[in-house]
Amino acid sequence: MNIKIFSIEKSSNKSIDTINEEYKKMISRFSSLEDITLFNKQIAQAQTIGEKEARESYLRAYEPHLKGYNIALDVEGRECDSFEFSKIFDNEVNINFFIGGAYGFNEEFLGKTQKVISLSKLTYAHKIAKLVLYEQIYRGLCIRNNHPYHK
Repeated sequence: MNIKIFSIEKSSNKSIDTINEEYKKMISRFSSLEDITLFNKQIAQAQTIGEKEARESYLRAYEPHLKGYNIALDVEGRECDSFEFSKIFDNEVNINFFIGGAYGFNEEFLGKTQKVISLSKLTYAHKIAKLVLYEQIYRGLCIRNNHPYHK
């Protein structure tokens, strides 16, 4: 199984990066994991223009990576519990998670994914959303593999 997490963010946070690295190491027992951060001049410029332009720039940045089973994280997505989340890993080999930019996703991008989920009705900073996603991926893989972490 190969899992990729795509995010649009400007900079990292060393404290959160340290925790994410621990989760990456734990996840690697069950799956390969890639963390791909995309941010470029076009995205930066689009975000200064407005929401519509920013969302279109995210679509252009993410579209080439829509290969495999694609999951968008969106506040309007479906909430699920950890057991339901773990089912994502039952049959899929290449799973991509997409975290939106500052303005979220447009409908066109969401329509190109196989699943749209919400980690919470709360809005998180991208770094926190990624950390929560790492924990849920690890938890989901533990559930799938009957590992006692979830208990």
